[in-house]
Amino acid sequence: MHMNSPWNRLLLLIVLLLFLNGLYSMMVAPPATERSAEIGYSLFKQLLKDDQIAEVTLEGDTLSGHFFAPIALAPEQRIATTSESIESFERFETVLPPVADTELLPLLEEHDVSFKAQKTEDPPYWLINLLPWLIIIGIWLLILNRARKQGGLTGGLLNKMGESGAKLYTREKSPITFAEVAGQAEAKQELQEIIIYLRNPEKFSRLGGQVPRGVLLTGPPGTGKTLMAKAVAGEAGVPFYSISASQFIEMFVGVGASRVRDLFNTAKKNAPSIIFVDELDAVGRARGTGLGGGHDEREQTLNQLLSELDGFDPHDEVIVLAATNRPDVLDTALLRPGRFDRLVVIGRPDWRDRVEILKVHTRNMPLADDVNLEVIAKGTPGMVGADLRGLVNEAALIAAREDDDMVRMNHMEQAKDRQLMGMERKLFMSDLERHITAVHEAGHALVAKALPHTDPIHKITIIPRGQALGITQQLPTDDRYHYNRSYLLNRMSVMLGGRVAEAVVFKETSTGAQNDLKQVMDLAEKMVCQWGMSERLGPLSYPRGEEHPFLGRKLTTEKTFSERTAWIIDQEIRQLVNSAETAAKEVLNANRKLLDLLAQRLLAEESIDQEGFERFLEGNEKIRLPAEAD
Repeated sequence: MHMNSPWNRLLLLIVLLLFLNGLYSMMVAPPATERSAEIGYSLFKQLLKDDQIAEVTLEGDTLSGHFFAPIALAPEQRIATTSESIESFERFETVLPPVADTELLPLLEEHDVSFKAQKTEDPPYWLINLLPWLIIIGIWLLILNRARKQGGLTGGLLNKMGESGAKLYTREKSPITFAEVAGQAEAKQELQEIIIYLRNPEKFSRLGGQVPRGVLLTGPPGTGKTLMAKAVAGEAGVPFYSISASQFIEMFVGVGASRVRDLFNTAKKNAPSIIFVDELDAVGRARGTGLGGGHDEREQTLNQLLSELDGFDPHDEVIVLAATNRPDVLDTALLRPGRFDRLVVIGRPDWRDRVEILKVHTRNMPLADDVNLEVIAKGTPGMVGADLRGLVNEAALIAAREDDDMVRMNHMEQAKDRQLMGMERKLFMSDLERHITAVHEAGHALVAKALPHTDPIHKITIIPRGQALGITQQLPTDDRYHYNRSYLLNRMSVMLGGRVAEAVVFKETSTGAQNDLKQVMDLAEKMVCQWGMSERLGPLSYPRGEEHPFLGRKLTTEKTFSERTAWIIDQEIRQLVNSAETAAKEVLNANRKLLDLLAQRLLAEESIDQEGFERFLEGNEKIRLPAEAD
């Protein structure tokens, strides 16, 4: 046994106390050679009257004493004895009754019995009572001893909390390479320099150049920023430390900064290495934007991160990658040269990149011969990698529900419709409501077909999906990056086509156009205030209609225009919406018969795809523009 251990010392102390307690009990016990018996109080008084008791000692409520000579007691006269084999006893002991006996003292004097009273001595209960306190003190001393070795009372806890918690990836743990990332050729080229530097630093240093120390990956959600970082880890073949920025923030002040220091210290020990911070805006937002006073843990974490990125201690062979979809809210100190030198945009893929992404996600999937990934890619404008992965997975689930052994084109189409339009709802609708919905969707379709510079009709349906009772889906033939004024005006006319069709057929409108009106208002406001497409206001931009999801440098948007300008803005928005409504009304009035026929076809078939819509137009009279009407 090692006596240096606090637990061993505490155990030895407990054993010693128990030994002393037993020793004391043995010392105060009557001698084993003296034969004693416990008798009743009535028998005691009888023996006293018979002059057989020599002396009496009173101690508390116990009365004891000695006989003149050993006497024999029958078993029924004894309550307890020191031994069952003894017949004669020299000593007795009894308990006083709860009621005071006034005859006792006169009776003792009458028979000349020696009488004495002793002070009651309590047994050594203090030893037993002291034992729990000794255990508590011993445990506390043990805790203090361990805390002292770990640097303070809460040293172990804070040391654990101060660890970054970053996950380490190696080539074995992260087999993802650039081959797994479809498209994004420009982003790969930007990051390829980082990989070459980590593999061969002399290639850059011999010419006096320095590779970017920090690379910020930015782009919409789901475009593959984190996947790109994993590919860099797989390509570089160096230790890769991944952490989410939200892991730095903790309830206790200073923990975030401690975790940043621990992360960089670990990466420097294993250099060359890569640090990847996901969702950087969690700690990298502009400083001075707090709503309250006091110590801001997030700002202290950001300050430590800035110091580690470009402070007195260099980190030449530690590359920092970060990802965010909100680069506009980051602190300017993060984006200066020497910290995040390079901004790599991971944008939305075009249809050609979407084909490659679909190939990656379907390479382990049994596809039927009728599956055309190019058609699916062109029919999914605006979708990012995460959306396409969800589409492919949904198609596989649909095929599994149908007990099919292959994923077919109709499964892909169903999955695409669910992604773009929402899930079908089994909703009971009256004949009148179905007729209103059919007229509404037919109005959208005919206006879209009649007006120039509009996207082709992909599908018309009156089956409720998501929050809509019916949907007219348009898909562009190619990805669009610029929107002309004529395209936007006709787009508003298409949005209003459903409401106008209701007014033409039923002579009144319904609530079904609520979402259409909201989109038209938003588009018209941006045309006037942000894109300079107002004839009266000209090429001016006003902060109306802008989105401010970040409570950043300004809690409220300052009004930078006069009341008269605000009135003109309202008038221009009204004029654009009214002109779009007029164009839609002229188209539908010129094609009233076609509107009724298309509505009846929708009531009969519920859904019409692009080919069905074209066949419908070929089988009826040609759609007419307003100028061609009689």
